[in-house]
Amino acid sequence: MSVGDVAGLIAAIAFVLLVGVLALPLLKLGKVFDETRSSVKQLTDHSLPILDEAATALTSANGQLEKVDVVTTAAAQVSENVSALTALYAATVGRPLVKVAAFSYGVRRAFATASGRRTASASTTSERAGGVR
Repeated sequence: MSVGDVAGLIAAIAFVLLVGVLALPLLKLGKVFDETRSSVKQLTDHSLPILDEAATALTSANGQLEKVDVVTTAAAQVSENVSALTALYAATVGRPLVKVAAFSYGVRRAFATASGRRTASASTTSERAGGVR
């Protein structure tokens, strides 16, 4: 064996050792990629049912909101009807009651004046005017 053959043999052994040393991190990196792939698969397997349940819940919530919208619309109509009924009641009953109350007050005051008695409000009004009736 010549010196060149020994040098070639040493170079070949060094190259094999270098490939072996570099192969170990590559093998570990391959294992990391395998673990990452399995983790992503598990995540996908578990997240799809959650997304399906969320879609079902959202559909149910939309149905409930439609029902609430119907109830709200009905409540608004009831409110409008009550407002119209109140206005009608005030127009038909309220004004005549005020007129009856004013008329009865006038009749009481007229009887009090005719009988010679004054009501407290009549004497106060005449005193403000500056004289006594």
